[in-house]
Order: sequence, then structure tokens, then C-alpha cells
Amino acid sequence: MALLEPRRSANGTVSWRVRVRIKGQPEATETFKRKTDAVRWAQATEAAIRERRYFRHAEAAKHTVAELIDRFLEHEMGRLPKLRRMMVHHLRWWRTELGQYLLVDLTPARIATARDQLKLRRTRTGELITPATINRYLSSLSIVCGTAVREWGWLDDNPLRKVKKLIEPRERVRFLSEDERTRLLEACRGSVNPYLYLIVVLALSTGARKQEILGLRWSEVDLKRGQLALLHTKNGERRTVPVTGLALELLREHGRVRRLDTDLVFPSLKKPKQPIVIEHPWHVAMAAAGLEDFRFHDLRHSTASYLAMNGASLLDIAAVLGHRTLSMVKRYAHLSEAHTRDVVAGMTERMFGRGRDG
Repeated sequence: MALLEPRRSANGTVSWRVRVRIKGQPEATETFKRKTDAVRWAQATEAAIRERRYFRHAEAAKHTVAELIDRFLEHEMGRLPKLRRMMVHHLRWWRTELGQYLLVDLTPARIATARDQLKLRRTRTGELITPATINRYLSSLSIVCGTAVREWGWLDDNPLRKVKKLIEPRERVRFLSEDERTRLLEACRGSVNPYLYLIVVLALSTGARKQEILGLRWSEVDLKRGQLALLHTKNGERRTVPVTGLALELLREHGRVRRLDTDLVFPSLKKPKQPIVIEHPWHVAMAAAGLEDFRFHDLRHSTASYLAMNGASLLDIAAVLGHRTLSMVKRYAHLSEAHTRDVVAGMTERMFGRGRDG
């Protein structure tokens, strides 16, 4: 219920103090010069408290965006170790850009304006940052605001829900031709880095990501059954991948001369407790093979493309690569069109017999 109390000052003017009390909720108070304003506020506040809106709005008026980000970085960032480096970078930018505003003023329009300013930012190489990167900035801030809504009561709603993300161009599919693959493997075989050839063969044979391979431990390798247990994947889900043929032979040879001072399959030559860093030898091998517009991650695309061209279904490819949904592997669909056509042709032939064109 709401209580209105008139208060007379020393000079004789009257103001109205409002106290709204609802069982189980903190008391809300405010003072007005006019009784009509006091009554209007009392009615609106009582309704907001009953609908669990008032105190969240009040908290949003107490804290700035900078306080929000600082609290998240200090108390919540540890729960997201795989996103830490990326999110810290993003959140520092948001703090600089919007940190001075109260949360109550963190509107979708203000965020959208900042988003558009991101379009003008450039990378270290001088290129404009991509729509995909801008969307990652928005996602980082959304995670923080979502925590403020669910756990802290600092926000009534996540303003990022009403901010439109940018359209991302379809991701390219760059894979090695047979000639390129031969040249790259030959260059890796001749590398001064003793692990590079096996690492690239594993990447092509399993579709595993670079960090999944470099972080491998012997306890996660089953040489007898020929499989790897990838425990530290991008999506956080454990994945087991088969290893066969040349990759398994090389891995077994590597296991026979493994270092005993570390459990890492590919340890740093100087710091065996840390994974090997292959950036320099990889770029040297790329140059020696004469490859252009190719990244290590494209080895993963190569694996998926080879699978598609050899008749694997999109479901098969998703299982090998560890994708949760088929939407991630639809980019390879055109490579398996011949296989799909053969499947349909076989089905119709079994139902209706060979057609006149057969």
C-alpha cells in the first residue's frame, strides 16, 4: 500500500513524501512538490513492484556500464576460460565507449550507434573489421547484460535482444587441390620442425582444429584402437575421432620416441610443459609449397570437402568435425551433389525400375 505524508518546510511550503510498502519487498520512497505527482508515482510504483519491475529499474539507475563490466570481469570471467581472451578485448572497448552511462541509459539505440562505429575500426593489418567480428563484440556485451538480468537484478531486460546483428557473408570453402596437398606435405616433411609433418597429416586425416591437435596428451591417444579423445574442443563437448592409415602409422612411430618429461604429444622443444608453437615453420612451409590465400584452419575445410566428395553425408561430416548442427556443414553440400544424385537415382530405380534414359 502507499502512504502520502505532507511535510511543511521552514518557509511554509508543502511537499509530499510517498512511501510504498508491499509485503516481502523493500520500501520505496520519494518526495514531490505536488500531491498529484505523488499520487501518480505511488500508483505506478506499486504496480511496478508487484510486477517485479521497480527495483531492477532502480538498480539500473545506480550503476554504470563501467561498473557492470568491471564486476563481470572480476567475478564471472573465470567461468568462461575459453572465451576470456576474446571477451576481455571486446569488453574493454565497450567500457571505453559506453562506460560512463548509467545502465538505465544503456538503450538499444545507444548500443546500435556504438555498433556502427565499430564498422570504422581497423585491424592491425589496416583492414576494416568484419561483420562477424562486430557480431562477436555484441555477443560479449550480451553475455554480460544477461548475467546482470538473471543473477544481479541490475537490469530488467537485456537491451541486446533488440539490437540487430550484421549480416555475415557466407564463409568461404578453401581446400587443397591434389597438387597443392602434395606440395604442402612435401614442404612440411622437409621442415626443421620435427612435428610439423605429423601435425598437418593429423589435421587432414581427422579434421581436428589446430589447438585440439597441439593440446593433445598421450593419455588421450589410443594407439591400439586408433583414436583420439579430444577433450578441449571449441564447443566444450568431448569428441572422439578415428585415426587410420598414414596418420596412425606416423603417430605410432612418434610414440616410440616420445619425451618422458611431459604428457604432451607435441611439446615445445624448450619448454616441454607447453605445446609447440608452429606459426613460423607453418608459414615457411606455405611459402615453400607456393600456397596463397590458405590458413591452417583451411586444412579442416579440406577434410570436410574430401569427405563430401567421397560420398559422406552432411550428418557424417558434422560428426567428424564435431558440429552440433547441420547448418555448419551446409557449405559443403554442393560438393556432395553427385553423391546425393546417385542416392536418389538408386532409390527411384528400386521403386520403379530403370527409366528409358537409363
